[in-house]
Amino acid sequence: MIDHIQYFISIWPELFKGLAVSLELSVGALLLGLVIGLPMALMRTYGKGIVKAFAVGYIELIRGTPMIVQLFLIYYGLPDLGILLDRVPAAIIALGINSSAYQAEYFRGAILSIDEGQGLAAQALGMTKRQAILNIILPQALRLVIPPWSNEVIYMVKYTSVAFLIAVPELMARGKMIISQTFKPLETLFWVGVIYIIVLSIIAKVVDIIEKKLAIPGFQMSREDF
Repeated sequence: MIDHIQYFISIWPELFKGLAVSLELSVGALLLGLVIGLPMALMRTYGKGIVKAFAVGYIELIRGTPMIVQLFLIYYGLPDLGILLDRVPAAIIALGINSSAYQAEYFRGAILSIDEGQGLAAQALGMTKRQAILNIILPQALRLVIPPWSNEVIYMVKYTSVAFLIAVPELMARGKMIISQTFKPLETLFWVGVIYIIVLSIIAKVVDIIEKKLAIPGFQMSREDF
């Protein structure tokens, strides 16, 4: 047991570097996914004609293709168009685009869960439809979406491991580098897994605290609703 702990201590500096990159990828991708996903949710929910069709097409296209294909398309495909991206930005963009489609559905579900009568009442009081959406519907939806959206946070931390395929030095990539040097795959991957579990447990706990503080009394959505 002591030998295993000593081994972990010896490889921790390298694994920590990989963990930092994984968290950087996660935060960047989640923010990009939010910036794209929320407008897509609004377009799909309230848009008409070509606007709604575009949102539906975007969401279904992204959800219908594997993440690895999207990653390779951005990193290896865009250079054919003269667009060169470094590995980390390429990974963030690919993960963010993939996440945006799922976030859009989380937001759309939260928006649809709000009683339509609230929007109609706001318009009856003199608000425009846009004002009703921005001031009445959306603030509630953003609070309701936290439980299902937290799933995306957890998934994203794990999904960053695919960035290893384009040589991004995230946690899994660092683990593989250590394995090639120490020839101890079982022990190394065990500690990589432990790190993932600890980090994800902390994230889940923090999200639970935020969820309870922002919960709307009498109206909550769980992670299982999506």
